[in-house]
Amino acid sequence: MKLKQRVVLLAILLVIFIFTKVFLIDNLDTSAANREDQRAFHRMMASLRVELDPRLDHTLQSPWEIAAQWVVPREVYPEETPELGAVMHAMSTKKIIKADVGYKGTQLKALLILEGGQKVVFKPKRYARDYVVEGEPYAGYDRHNAEVAAFHLDRILGFRRAPLVVGRFVNLRTEIKPVATEQLLGTFMTVGNSTCFYGKCYYCRETEPACADGDIMEGSVTLWLPDVWPLQKHRHPWGRTYREGKLARWEYDESYCDAVKKTSPYDSGPRLLDIIDTAIFDYLIGNADRHHYESFQDDEGASMLILLDNAKSFGNPALDERSILAPLYQCCIIRVSTWNRLNYLKNGVLKSALKTAMSHDPISPVLSDPHLDALDQRLLSILATVKQCTDQFGPDVVLVEDRMTLSHL
Repeated sequence: MKLKQRVVLLAILLVIFIFTKVFLIDNLDTSAANREDQRAFHRMMASLRVELDPRLDHTLQSPWEIAAQWVVPREVYPEETPELGAVMHAMSTKKIIKADVGYKGTQLKALLILEGGQKVVFKPKRYARDYVVEGEPYAGYDRHNAEVAAFHLDRILGFRRAPLVVGRFVNLRTEIKPVATEQLLGTFMTVGNSTCFYGKCYYCRETEPACADGDIMEGSVTLWLPDVWPLQKHRHPWGRTYREGKLARWEYDESYCDAVKKTSPYDSGPRLLDIIDTAIFDYLIGNADRHHYESFQDDEGASMLILLDNAKSFGNPALDERSILAPLYQCCIIRVSTWNRLNYLKNGVLKSALKTAMSHDPISPVLSDPHLDALDQRLLSILATVKQCTDQFGPDVVLVEDRMTLSHL
């Protein structure tokens, strides 16, 4: 064989070797990542049940100190939380030492200070479990049980971006009124034999109070994020106009996502993939009301999109508002880890997991069966949407490997 032929042959063999090595390494990396996704899923399933137990045997810290230390730029709470039951027990039982009107917003809520100085947001029950909210997907009052269900769904999806929420019964006469500010106390009234209040908010009306069953009111309490993590509010790029006859640009412009990708903070970093995770989360719970979202301040797009205010959810189990998924089907990208998790949850696993996760909550049953059934049906729609994207663009384009490093140092 001539020298020139030998050189050509060696060059070809070298190219084949390099491509083979790269291919094998890529596949090994992908396989290892997928195996870790599967292990994480099994760990989540093994820790679904959260028994509300006050004991904190292995620490001298208060439950509030523990929860505050959990918060990092990409998580509100870590994957493994043996103290979660104790923190939630404290949220649902600790003495209320002050009650005030809720922070600014459109819906009725109260700001409570629990023993130990911890702030929580209390949202009262307005609907029975089987009540169906008709009309627009963002219609109706806030649903307190939706906040509870959304928190546990956040756990199941492995996002860990929602503040802790638990159900709670409060006695308005003995627990709230004696420690209420004048501003809150001025909104109390008696309707029949029930104690009621209407609070202070954009849509709060004296003619539309929230009423207890006698003096006992069912609600949800959401743990206030630590003050050392101030929030920054952003307009959601796929927000609605809330004006009849006026469409947002994303509702008529098929190339809208291309424009979003050129705009900070969506042109780099994890924020756009967070938006798509959130669209999946919101579609599952039926939340079409995320017109704004919060992140931590001065994060330059690096921190998570925090899943706050999920109460406009689980209103109508028969309504699947596909427009909520617009970020997914317009951008046609999704995290591999999110895609894997969704696939693990099909065939009825999601419904069963959420039912199990909520079973120890004080206000259980949190959701009616039609809402649980709707979750499984909506999951199928999400999987079908991703398949349409991969059929059109290929999995290498659609499935994005973006595993953020989560530091708890």
